Amino acid sequence: MHEEYLRRAIQLAAENVKQGRGGPFGAVVVQDGRVVAEGANHVTACNDPTAHAEVVAIREACRQLERFDLRGCVIYASCEPCPMCLAAIYWARLDALYYAATRHDAARAGFDDTFLYEQIPLPDSQRSLPSQHLPGEESQRPFAAWRESAGKIPY
Repeated sequence: MHEEYLRRAIQLAAENVKQGRGGPFGAVVVQDGRVVAEGANHVTACNDPTAHAEVVAIREACRQLERFDLRGCVIYASCEPCPMCLAAIYWARLDALYYAATRHDAARAGFDDTFLYEQIPLPDSQRSLPSQHLPGEESQRPFAAWRESAGKIPY
């Protein structure tokens, strides 16, 4: 069955390019052998740098299932997810990830995430994006409110 879902993710990616809606990426979320959601890259169509295929598919799966936790589901992607999408897959608690092309294949097509993989583990002071921790007494107030909230929904 993996091949069928991967083929669908690849088909979504190719169709997306042909229709001019965004990059060559597609994703499918499956639960119990049933496609719950599909997504394609809509970064340029929506002017949204987070509208990667995996994120689009995760958002739609959560809407369809009416929950933010996708345990019991797996995701199929036309390409190895970028760091943002991989993090989203972990946050969504998907059971597994299957992908077709690699990040190296994507780099050869002009989608090179090497820079991000290199930047993430660096200390703030060494990143190319100026970053600085500005501690303050108020910074802990939202966490205190969360800890004290009787209505919080842990995730």
